Amino acid sequence: MIKEFKEFISKGNVLDLAVGVIIGAAFSKIVSSLVADIIMPFFGVVTGGIDFTSYSITWKDANINYGMFIQNIIDFLIVAFCIFIFIKIINKFRKKEEIKEEPKEEVKSEEVILLTEIRDSLKKINKK
Repeated sequence: MIKEFKEFISKGNVLDLAVGVIIGAAFSKIVSSLVADIIMPFFGVVTGGIDFTSYSITWKDANINYGMFIQNIIDFLIVAFCIFIFIKIINKFRKKEEIKEEPKEEVKSEEVILLTEIRDSLKKINKK
């Protein structure tokens, strides 16, 4: 079992996944800071400074903070939109690189195609 575990851990996919998770966590902090420190203040000015975090309902002994839930939904949508835009920009650059890397296929004229067919036919006749 230990040998199998070592093989599992040493596979490239597991290491790639670990690196991806670590980078994802760091990227998450950057995006969260972008939302909290740059976008949300702007959003607050546009909406007139509405702060949903203080909205709550008390029911019996329970305090239901539905305002935090609304705020988290708004934060999620903003983060998702920022990531969407970021990925869209990256994909645009990747497409440009792929277009540059693709080799151009040689376009043959009708005469060349016809001559190639004649040559192939003559080869078949000479083999008989």
